[in-house]
Amino acid sequence: MSALLDVIIPVFLIIGFGYCTVWTRLFSMDTIDGLMKFSQNFAIPVLLFNAIAKVDLVNVFDLNLFFSFYVGAMAGFLIGFLGSYYLFNRPLEDSVAIGFCCLFSNTVMLGLPITERAYGEDALQHNFAIVSIHAPFCYFLGITVMELVKSAEKSIGKKIVIIFKAMFSNALVVGIVLGFLVNIFEVNLAKSIQASVDMITAVALPAALFGMGGILYQYRPEGDIGPITMICTVSLLIHPTIVWVTGSNLGLNDMQIRSAVITAAMAPGINTYVFANMYGKAKRVASTGVLLSTALSIGTVWLWLNLLD
Repeated sequence: MSALLDVIIPVFLIIGFGYCTVWTRLFSMDTIDGLMKFSQNFAIPVLLFNAIAKVDLVNVFDLNLFFSFYVGAMAGFLIGFLGSYYLFNRPLEDSVAIGFCCLFSNTVMLGLPITERAYGEDALQHNFAIVSIHAPFCYFLGITVMELVKSAEKSIGKKIVIIFKAMFSNALVVGIVLGFLVNIFEVNLAKSIQASVDMITAVALPAALFGMGGILYQYRPEGDIGPITMICTVSLLIHPTIVWVTGSNLGLNDMQIRSAVITAAMAPGINTYVFANMYGKAKRVASTGVLLSTALSIGTVWLWLNLLD
């Protein structure tokens, strides 16, 4: 019960506060949109830049850790894609968007604060290792498959340009790449710049969680129940199970297992709806999948924290 009260509830209370401010019309959706733009396009990229710039790449970047997490993520994508197409008779492009929902965990807005509250700040080094390639990996996989299943009007060259343009115009990817450059070349930021970066880092997650709550208010439970149930099941149960089994067999230590499993157990990120909206495919399923799985994750994260204890 302490995990629920001390770790999970504080995080979801901030989301709830954001939801209530829009519900009561204290804040308009324009205000929330502005907060989310600040969070996703500036504050969180700065947080990731700061973390990657400082992380010990040699000791934290473990191929077994990456393999454990991303085998689970790819399995989730395949289950979502094939399940949507063969079980629920969705078109190929819809199936890719639904598969992306099963692939893209909310590793930052939910994964980081819950891991930190549960296991302490030191545990985050493994989260940051996973997060460092999460957005590039997921966008590369999702956009590549979507472009391949779309009509063959565009040449392969144009599709490659679309894929890399979409990846490297993403602020999260830019922040991560800059963090790697600072780390690898051992660049020391001026104290005034580092102080500013630290201040922005401190507000990034609370602002993002609050904004996320406001954004969730505009989502309405609608869409096909089958694919939505599949998204929730794959994201909250199947992905973390695969990660735990794989990581245990590959000899990951307890801290790595905890970070990887908890990160994998997060609900789909809001970027899954952005992806669906970008292509105009399975938008209702994606929005409801994010809303419902985020609500259900209060219980499932509690379950995983107890199993990992």
